[in-house]
Amino acid sequence: TTLFWIILIGFFISAVYSARDIQFHLGEPEIGLTADTEVLVSIPIEVDNQGFYNIGSFNLSTRISDNEGAEITEGHTFIPLIEQGKDVNARHNITLDIDSLLKNKPEYVFNDTEFVLHETIGLRLAEVIPVQASTNITVPWGGPLYNFSLGEIAYAVSNESYLTASVPISFANHAPFDLIGNIKIDVYNSTDALIGSGMTVLEVPQDTPYEGDIEFTVPVTAVTRNGYCEVHISTEVFHFGPLVIP
Repeated sequence: TTLFWIILIGFFISAVYSARDIQFHLGEPEIGLTADTEVLVSIPIEVDNQGFYNIGSFNLSTRISDNEGAEITEGHTFIPLIEQGKDVNARHNITLDIDSLLKNKPEYVFNDTEFVLHETIGLRLAEVIPVQASTNITVPWGGPLYNFSLGEIAYAVSNESYLTASVPISFANHAPFDLIGNIKIDVYNSTDALIGSGMTVLEVPQDTPYEGDIEFTVPVTAVTRNGYCEVHISTEVFHFGPLVIP
């Protein structure tokens, strides 16, 4: 019995000691789109097991939540066995449904904020001893239409029946993805009648400001002193609108 406990204690000590020879590396995240137009964050991971024993049940879990604690998405990577002396490479994938996120939290379209990243790593040293570590970090979120603004509508005479309307647009794409799609504006007069519509194509790289104009024609007789605009945004990643602006 004494010999058994000596062997068992020696095994545990050597297994824990060998953990210092296990190297874990995360590569640069790569961002793309899935077939369902969800944002895919793919992170290369490397586990180099130079310890004395095999590693079993390696699991990397990521959970992303907003600053109120509501879960946004999660991702898991499981490697059943990493043999002693082996170097294993894998990818840790996290998908993010931006369209649903922005429909549920429209303030994220226009404002910057922070999300909380909950990371947990679990494994079994020598395929027996469970080890787990976790950490929380904050990551920035940038609004794709940060500081969005419509300027005053300018009218120019096109002919005796129609005017050419020009609406200035400005915003900055703070999102972690390029903004590719279009933006459409519908203009209504004070009687709620649609008097004109215009559209422009958007190709705005991340961390880039945008300024442009949308032009369209309106009947002279339909223009009133007051009215409002409805803005619709359609991109590869999300659809948003109508945003009503007086």
